[in-house]
Amino acid sequence: MDILSNLKYAEGSKKKRKRVGRGPGSGHGKTSCKGHKGQKSRSGAKTRAWFEGGQMPLQRRIPKFGFTNPGREEFQVLNLGKLQSFYDKGTLSADSLNPEVLYKEGLISKKSTPVKILGDGDFKQKLIISANKFSKTAIEKIEKNGGKVTLL
Repeated sequence: MDILSNLKYAEGSKKKRKRVGRGPGSGHGKTSCKGHKGQKSRSGAKTRAWFEGGQMPLQRRIPKFGFTNPGREEFQVLNLGKLQSFYDKGTLSADSLNPEVLYKEGLISKKSTPVKILGDGDFKQKLIISANKFSKTAIEKIEKNGGKVTLL
């Protein structure tokens, strides 16, 4: 059993801090562990993380190309073939579809993002579909089967 007054720190657990610039006897005198000359030996010496010593930086060496349109509108796309497969399985039976119904049925993932209906795949259903955008082939296929297209 240890007596509280006799307790000692474990060997090597306590280390004295490095006192730089306190004379030659300390072992950290004269240049204060900074070596000789150069940018990093000066007072207030700091370089930004991306600084490359005056070399042309990476973000300026790499070629720039392209353009990001700030006004680009992102759509959730839904193909008529996928719609038809839902009707064939029997999971979808509504006569009219709009983004809310599509969201509830799990055909689109977000309510807020606009929906575009594309005409890929076979489609045999007579439907009234409301969406933000339609492709020409989708409109043709829907109207060919006696359906109706409504733009939101």
